[in-house]
Amino acid sequence: MNREATDLAGVRHIAFDSLGSTNAEALARARAGERGPLWITAAVQETGRGRRGREWASPAGNLYASLLLTDPAPQAVASQLSFVAALALHDAVAEGASQLGPLLKVKWPNDLLLGGAKIAGILIEAESGPPFATVIGMGVNCASHPADTAYPATDLATAGANVTSEALLRGLARAIQTRLAQWDRGQGFAAIRSAWLRRAAGLGQDIRVRLPEREFSGIFDGLDETGRLLVRGEDGVTAVTAGEVFGFGAA
Repeated sequence: MNREATDLAGVRHIAFDSLGSTNAEALARARAGERGPLWITAAVQETGRGRRGREWASPAGNLYASLLLTDPAPQAVASQLSFVAALALHDAVAEGASQLGPLLKVKWPNDLLLGGAKIAGILIEAESGPPFATVIGMGVNCASHPADTAYPATDLATAGANVTSEALLRGLARAIQTRLAQWDRGQGFAAIRSAWLRRAAGLGQDIRVRLPEREFSGIFDGLDETGRLLVRGEDGVTAVTAGEVFGFGAA
């Protein structure tokens, strides 16, 4: 069952009791002509997924939300939405659980960490169109977290913060509107980049980067002007467009 819910910061919202995947639903609606902006949420996801097709455990009590946007920016810079979303998640969680604010860090390219453990993830997907449509999928561990992950995970309740998924969603809707305006279709990425780096996990530390063809280690040296990860090693600085980072708490 679904219902047209109260709008979120002026954006329409459709809430489902159960859904395969909020991202998949948003993409299907985009293909059917929905232009958004539109929030899709679910109390439970039956086939939630993360990056690289990984399963995303989705029991009741946590937040599963996707925001559908049409033509949010030129396609060449749309991947920067992961930084926009990460900052919005950081803002919303820090507002809803202020005592945890100092423990929150963003992790390249798409996670939010709490005390070094993953508490939220982001999945950006798109339909090339025309028109070009992008879905920002976000999952936050409010009430529980998976125990069988290869890397640490946690949730707000375990950390002592009683924040409901509904309250967090309201804060997130406000925060992402603010960060999208700051980003300004990519024109404001310098400010987003600077804000993200101030909250970055592992900056200046040794990290390990896993690419499809190899792994290597180095010092997390920041982000370039497009958002690529900069890793300093013995042979100089490597710029990474896509990969996975390890070595300072969570995957």
